[in-house]
Amino acid sequence: MTIGRTGPIEPSQPINESGRSTPVGKIAKNDDTVSISKEAYKKADLLNAIEIVYAAPDVRKSRVDELKAKINDPAYITETLLKGAADKIIDILWPEGGDTLKF
Repeated sequence: MTIGRTGPIEPSQPINESGRSTPVGKIAKNDDTVSISKEAYKKADLLNAIEIVYAAPDVRKSRVDELKAKINDPAYITETLLKGAADKIIDILWPEGGDTLKF
């Protein structure tokens, strides 16, 4: 690598005697084309959807506040509510009524 007094480090364009770069000329316009596959469009759509999901808030504060208010209300927790919750837990852990837990 050489550094001249008036020239750039490793010039990318030829330099004339005055120290200025010479114009290379007009770039010819090519008729190049690019085709994008269906898989690439699907991948782009998927990545776009993932970005939208990550940008969305994790918690709906209004819903959390509503549930906190219900739980703090002594009239909300009733025998029917507790029985329904217990039934859902049993249905999830023992979906077919067997002896084996499902995880």
